Amino acid sequence: MNYAETLSYLYGLEARGVKPGLARVRRVLALRDHPERRVPSIVVAGTNGKGSVATMIAAGVRGRVGLFTSPHMHRFVERFRIDGRPVAEARIARAASELRRALEQPGAPQLTFFEINTVLAFELFRECDLIVLEVGLGGRLDATNVVTPLVSVICSIALDHTDWLGPTIAHIAREKAGILKPGVPAIVGTRDREALRVITARASRLRAPAQLIDRDFAPQPRAPLPGSFQADNYAVALAALRALPARFRAKGMRRVRWPGRLELLPGAPDVLCDAAHNPHAAAALAEHLAGLKYARKVLMFGAMRDKQHDAMIALLRPHVDAIVFARAHTPRAEDATALAERYGGEAFTSVPRALVRARKLAGKRGLVIACGSIFLMTEVRAQVLGLRTDPLIAM
Repeated sequence: MNYAETLSYLYGLEARGVKPGLARVRRVLALRDHPERRVPSIVVAGTNGKGSVATMIAAGVRGRVGLFTSPHMHRFVERFRIDGRPVAEARIARAASELRRALEQPGAPQLTFFEINTVLAFELFRECDLIVLEVGLGGRLDATNVVTPLVSVICSIALDHTDWLGPTIAHIAREKAGILKPGVPAIVGTRDREALRVITARASRLRAPAQLIDRDFAPQPRAPLPGSFQADNYAVALAALRALPARFRAKGMRRVRWPGRLELLPGAPDVLCDAAHNPHAAAALAEHLAGLKYARKVLMFGAMRDKQHDAMIALLRPHVDAIVFARAHTPRAEDATALAERYGGEAFTSVPRALVRARKLAGKRGLVIACGSIFLMTEVRAQVLGLRTDPLIAM
């Protein structure tokens, strides 16, 4: 397969949906001679901040480091990075072709989209010195949880994906804590008391030495990414790096870039892109907006149907002068007209048209704040920066 054919094949697996469990991935990894055992790893879970933390950890590791994150912003290759650079299209196509042939053999399990991507990551990172894995959904039954890492990391815990992870913080924390392994150091960045109770209890049972934010390490104000909340994420990343064997610790951190997280795109007006998609992240964005001085601030909002729109809009509305609702080009997106009728504002079925209107409302000295979904970020950044984008996939 070439790259376009690879995307067509992989995106076709979206129809299989999400199927929590590790048995299928373990069977395929066994067929592939266990690439996940060849290279040591770090696993990063959490509700918000795990992508930032994983990126910062990868930037601070000595040696050749592979980074697996999801979803991608513009190009599928962004999910697989070695030393900060996406793996080449041709290399991904070759690895996917080989894996597809193996999966088409009689008796091979049918993997989901995320599961096959996880296996691809292990295949692509065979020659690395260390792999940093961002958990996809939850932790306990996520495909990345097939490894015994050198360090387990749990960032913030908040209500999100409650249909899959459970209705309370305790339920969600239990799923995230599923990445903890016997004797493996755990770095914990949440402050939620109920989450900490669940996580520390499991760590104690497994005799996994746990380091907690505010008790064992402190927020770091000079984070390499914008936003006051990154002080916690940076602290978690540094604690994880210190917990690694000395041979992996670099003296400094390479340049860190994580697009779509309080990312300011200069213009007239400026455009602030933030992938806040739940109340916890929206609260952090609201705090950031409170400190920004612009003539006018216009919120451009688009989210998925299953998100907590009420809470997010309530947090953000006091900091903006107008709201424009947009529908990202994905079946999971909430209808923009329905959002506008519910909360007040203008609605557009296309992101480019919504962006034109938001810019006009903000004026040349104003600010457009685009948030609610990473899929909205993809379209906004592509429009503003003129970037090439692969077909969108809601996974």
